Amino acid sequence: MSTSDRRDFIKQSGTGMATALVTTLPAIAGERKPAADLRVGVIGAGGRGRHISQLAAEKDGVEVSHVCDPDQQRLDKLAKILGVKPANSVSDMRRVLDDPTVDAVLVATPDHWHAPAAILACDAGKHVYVEKPCSHNIREGRLLVEAARRNDRVVQHGTQVRSTTMMQEATQLLHGGVIGDVLVARVWNVQKRDSIGRGKNVPVPPGIDFDLWVGPAPMRDYRSNLLHGHWHWWADFGTGDMGNDGVHDLDYGRWGLGVEMHPTKISAAGGKYFFDDDQQFADTQQVSFEYPGDGRPGSQRMLIYEQRLWSTNYPSVYNVDSGVEFYGTDGRMFLSRRGKIQVLDSDNKRIAVPVKPLAQNASAHMDDFIDSIRNERRPNADIEIGHLSASLAHLGNMATRLGRSLQFDPEAERIVNDPEADLLVGRTYRDHWAVPQGVG
Repeated sequence: MSTSDRRDFIKQSGTGMATALVTTLPAIAGERKPAADLRVGVIGAGGRGRHISQLAAEKDGVEVSHVCDPDQQRLDKLAKILGVKPANSVSDMRRVLDDPTVDAVLVATPDHWHAPAAILACDAGKHVYVEKPCSHNIREGRLLVEAARRNDRVVQHGTQVRSTTMMQEATQLLHGGVIGDVLVARVWNVQKRDSIGRGKNVPVPPGIDFDLWVGPAPMRDYRSNLLHGHWHWWADFGTGDMGNDGVHDLDYGRWGLGVEMHPTKISAAGGKYFFDDDQQFADTQQVSFEYPGDGRPGSQRMLIYEQRLWSTNYPSVYNVDSGVEFYGTDGRMFLSRRGKIQVLDSDNKRIAVPVKPLAQNASAHMDDFIDSIRNERRPNADIEIGHLSASLAHLGNMATRLGRSLQFDPEAERIVNDPEADLLVGRTYRDHWAVPQGVG
């Protein structure tokens, strides 16, 4: 695209985006909230569950009627905040899913429950908002996509950038050629996490149904540094920070790069370079994902992921903990879900673009989920999109853990010529009512 064509495109895009924003303005402040036409249950009463359920409860025509969590203290706290009746405050999610008055559920459990709970919800006829990552492994992510399609349910993935206007507008510019053909995206997740220390096996605290919490994952002894929050760093329950936080940036990195498929080659290096504790995931990672296209020059793409969980020294030119640089044949774009954007031409001169900086918008994402249900359409972060992005986290963790490159078959969703790695596409479950059908 020539410079003049690119400028015309930017002007036209700005006009189109302004029109789109006018048509999506919220209701006038002060209007009376209509009676609920959607009843919603929240499964998981921790920090994310509190956040997204309160977002839902604020929306017109939505009642958060049920709360579920195996920790009685957390359950009681959120039920009180939301005004949920005691009869609808439960520890076993089946009581929510079996209630025909519940239209949708918000799944904000630990990662190992995301796909099993969402699949059960789809099969029970509920629409689902599932927190990121939508799965604990690639296989159950695909099963969730199939459950959504089989039951014709709306399933929204909790990657809020998909409903953030800045990201939508910037991605439209990228796909329109503002920096030419985008060939490479470099993603970073740099932040200082805390050590989880060396824990020990201890009795389960009162009020926690640990058997329900473990669910279909392999049973283990309760440990002092497992609940709450530290489960992110245990392989049976979490997906490390690549799945916990990095998945947001992987998602819009993949989006801007324009790849709507799995990569075929994954190369990684990294490990525990800093933390001497019980964490089972790398605190330092460099992962590259290759997309071959049709094999001819110009069709290949590469996505690069960088992670350091012991540093606050971000790329100095941007000074932000997470972001993506897109490299095109005619320039570069920097984006961050923290609300930052910069576009440079091939001479490293800044290009002014009609995009208002805006941090990721969780409220707009909930609006999109609700509107998708009411209008029977796919949401912005449809589960197929979520599955492709979450799979990047799984593949990156697999390659880092094994310390070697992986060849991936995007159609079969299997690792090629590496039986040890292929076992990690799925997982081992214990005999449990929530094990997804078809995991074998």
